[in-house]
Amino acid sequence: MAPAYKLTYFDVRGVAEPIRFLFKYGGIDFEDVRIKHEEWPQFKEKTPFGQLPVLEHNGKQVNQSIAVARYVAKQVKLVGKDDWENLEIDAIVDTINDLRMKLVQIFFEKDEEKKKTLKETAINETFPYYLTRLDTIVQKNKGHLAVGRLTWADFYFASMSPAFDSFVEGDAFGKYPNLKALRDKINAIPAIKSWIETRPKTAF
Repeated sequence: MAPAYKLTYFDVRGVAEPIRFLFKYGGIDFEDVRIKHEEWPQFKEKTPFGQLPVLEHNGKQVNQSIAVARYVAKQVKLVGKDDWENLEIDAIVDTINDLRMKLVQIFFEKDEEKKKTLKETAINETFPYYLTRLDTIVQKNKGHLAVGRLTWADFYFASMSPAFDSFVEGDAFGKYPNLKALRDKINAIPAIKSWIETRPKTAF
């Protein structure tokens, strides 16, 4: 019998990885469909808004990676106990995504000199600005990013952290012990550890 969920994305970790982490954590079987970039033009029109990832369930399609991750988080009981807790969690996830988007803009910069300058600024100013604050939040939240316990914000951060390491070409969290400990904690969860060891090997 086919899995109830089908997740379609490119053959990379990218913004689908938080969703995969959450499915794996919750023990929810899903079809992990990976589209090659050369296949994308033909596949694009089959998506709701010409974007990936797309989650399919019971004949319905939904896009938007964070919305999908939030939905799966509800299924695996990693959300808040009330609206305010969910607001705190969402704010952290959106903040991490803000940082990610700043890096994406630099990645796609075509002027190599400008790209070099932007990258230096990001490493010397943008990263410290965000990571110092996030590290303090983890310290104050009993080792987590929100509401003092394990939530999908922690999984979002851990699954995205390799992209930050790649950007700095090293350990992005070496100076941020609380963030590093949180990442290690999530990656050591048996279901996540197994997924990391067995998932398709991709550049990013």
